[in-house]
Amino acid sequence: MTQPNRPGPAPGGRRRGRRTKKIVIVLVVLLGLLVGADFALAAAAEHTISQKAREQLQLSDDPAVTVRGFPFSVQALSGDYDHISVHATGVPVQDTLRDVEINADLLNVDAPLSDLLNGDVDRIKIGTLEGQVRLKQSDIARVDPLTKIENLRIEPSTEEYVRHGDEAGTDSEGTKKDDSGETEPAEDESSAGIRLSGEVQIAGERLEIFAFAMIRLDGSTVHITPERLQFGNDKETTVVPQEVQEALLPNFEANINTGSLPFTVTPTAIKVESGALVVKGEAKDVTFAGVSQASYSTSGYSGR
Repeated sequence: MTQPNRPGPAPGGRRRGRRTKKIVIVLVVLLGLLVGADFALAAAAEHTISQKAREQLQLSDDPAVTVRGFPFSVQALSGDYDHISVHATGVPVQDTLRDVEINADLLNVDAPLSDLLNGDVDRIKIGTLEGQVRLKQSDIARVDPLTKIENLRIEPSTEEYVRHGDEAGTDSEGTKKDDSGETEPAEDESSAGIRLSGEVQIAGERLEIFAFAMIRLDGSTVHITPERLQFGNDKETTVVPQEVQEALLPNFEANINTGSLPFTVTPTAIKVESGALVVKGEAKDVTFAGVSQASYSTSGYSGR
């Protein structure tokens, strides 16, 4: 038995299907071009800011600059940017510090696109600027008189443990815990506890020593004031006799002038991290022209 012939697709339907596919392809291509152009425009703006920051901070390499938010073109056309971040590492400060890390978060930025593309970034207005400088323990070990301590290491502690030791109700590293046994997060304040450790030579013998100290931020200067010492090794620590403490404590007492934070931010808080000190600050209504290497190159580092 023969099957009746079935009608094929109407020519008009085939043409409409092909047109739809062409339209979709064109839209995808256009979207890709727009996204690519957006990223290219953002990269050009980031490069301009990075070069200017490198020039003013006198860096050997361009700092990392990221314009947050997408699409960039919408922000560029309005001249209003929610968030621009600047990150630089290996920033030298005089002959003492060689690896300072600088971070700046620029919030609510007013920057006309024409100024960015022409390299005229000095007039960029920043609503809120959050800046910080990170000082690594390898750099802090170059500050007198801490140079007398071999293999200097830095860890956070608490004021209670610094002043009272095991009687403070914290662990051997000065980590304070809440009732659930969880470590309480460190808060940003103008002072903090710190544990410095390293090796010293005493009567021809090499000993590991722990210094528990308070650090205090006074303007742009960080004061390190040791409170007590312990001898130790990988397994246990012992209290240092009072007369020995009096002789050794000055080796851990130092002042560190951090200079100014990026964009002339005034330091307001200090935090101890494992292996580093972090100085933070915030400023309102500043300009990009506020970045200046002079803020860093004039910083002095000395012991008391």
